[in-house]
Amino acid sequence: MFLEQGVTPQNHFLKYILGSILIIVASLVGQLPMMAAIFFKATAEDKPFPVTNNAIMRFFEPNMTLFLMLLSFVFALAVVFFVIKTIHKQTLRSVTTARPKIDWSRVFFSFMLWSFIGIATTMIDWWMNPSDYEITFQPIPFFILLAIGAIMIPIQTTTEEYVFRGYLMQGFANLAHNKWFPLLMTSLLFGGMHWFNPEVSKIGNSIMIYYIGTGFFLGIITLMDEGMELALGFHAANNLIGALLVTSDWTVFQTNSILKNTAEPNLGIDVILPVILIYPILLLIFGRKFHWENWKEKLTGTIA
Repeated sequence: MFLEQGVTPQNHFLKYILGSILIIVASLVGQLPMMAAIFFKATAEDKPFPVTNNAIMRFFEPNMTLFLMLLSFVFALAVVFFVIKTIHKQTLRSVTTARPKIDWSRVFFSFMLWSFIGIATTMIDWWMNPSDYEITFQPIPFFILLAIGAIMIPIQTTTEEYVFRGYLMQGFANLAHNKWFPLLMTSLLFGGMHWFNPEVSKIGNSIMIYYIGTGFFLGIITLMDEGMELALGFHAANNLIGALLVTSDWTVFQTNSILKNTAEPNLGIDVILPVILIYPILLLIFGRKFHWENWKEKLTGTIA
């Protein structure tokens, strides 16, 4: 069982606090290259040092900004693996899945399914509301974005999944010895991590429904499937397709994408609809394909 693999007398919760601190420090260290680049550029061009998120987003051209933003996740992921192996004496597989080995077909299925849905819904919205979009495709910047995104965005999403659906989910299981508490806490923390995204200042606190709801969805598919594979594929597709396909002036990723959405965000469509309609449909699809049973036990049961 996925959670039980991390529940041992030696894996007390203090180790997870220490590990989390190390991961946060690694992430902060990973932001130093971006801060250094901003400092040298500002000094060389006699520009004021940007202090707001929007100012930082526009300080470099989009591809350089994206690369520097995502570089911190390389540092964080390396320390996640170090913490798992050194502090907790676990294998990487034991924090990934309850299966004998990582099932890459699950990762691929989830990635392709959510990519298809993301592309289809964007194309439908573009067809129905053409005035809300601008075609911003430029071959060279786009293919540079594709190269950066194909490498760096999966690193970013994999880091977040290992931290929340793997490491911390097993950590809270060690603390509470049940399944609902890890699901609740990791979902709230995952949502809280996005609190400083520019989308929050644009739409308001109501967008936290989407972020926390997404955390619950990813936690549910991890517990029901006894592994992170589906969450890994979904998260990578969500961020990569979003970065490549469409951007706007108020999103955290402002990229050299194919389209730019110039409309004001819609609270219902952009925030509520995925949580109350699309995610439940995906749960039904995953549940039917992978023969999920005992939902109550897997989501709320106790751990011996």
